[in-house]
Amino acid sequence: MKEEKLILTGKRQLTPRVTEMTLEGVTEKMRPGQFVNLAVPGFALRRPISVCDLEAGRLRLVVRSGGRGTETLTALPAGQELSVLTGLGNGYDLSRAGTCPVLAGGGVGVPPLYYLARALRQAGLPVTVCLGFNTESELFYEEEFRALGCDVRVATVDGSRGTKGFVTALIPEGSYFYACGPVPMLRSLSRLEMPGEMSLEARMGCGFGACMGCSQRMTGGMRRICREGPVFRKEEILWDD
Repeated sequence: MKEEKLILTGKRQLTPRVTEMTLEGVTEKMRPGQFVNLAVPGFALRRPISVCDLEAGRLRLVVRSGGRGTETLTALPAGQELSVLTGLGNGYDLSRAGTCPVLAGGGVGVPPLYYLARALRQAGLPVTVCLGFNTESELFYEEEFRALGCDVRVATVDGSRGTKGFVTALIPEGSYFYACGPVPMLRSLSRLEMPGEMSLEARMGCGFGACMGCSQRMTGGMRRICREGPVFRKEEILWDD
């Protein structure tokens, strides 16, 4: 973990509630699946955000506005300096990808898979990306994944774009899967015979393991999502009934 002073240099509205933010000045390398913790002016607790992309000191985040904190964050002007804790969490294990990895993302769980897809493509692997949203108006990053050379498949619950239904219906046979998204999606993916790992979300007080507020029951006991996670192999997770 390292505290960085980053400058907000650009924003792009992806959907009415989802904003892409670009920050510059990162000096620490981060792995796909790791996250950062941003200090938001006027709020005591930082906001944990998954890394969407990182290249040449430029950090890309995708933030969904869902409360006063994230609304304040996405409304900040270009040039704003932010205190950011970088390099948090464990990230995805790329060594397990095999020959034909599958990436599955739902809603705001999609962004961290972009950084992962780029890393896998740079390693020369064919990548299938399955994206799930409630409706077409919530869809984002489809073309960005295609630009990486990924095989992209889309599902919407209402059938307004792609396959009607849930993203779990799109999953092809593969060597390994990586996932991030809502709990019902992850629970369904955990039943696949294919091995894989998934990133979990949780409310975090500190973001680096001190407060124990994001602990979850796993096969080996209680684990902190911010410290031992947020990525866990599917067989490690114990789902509550």
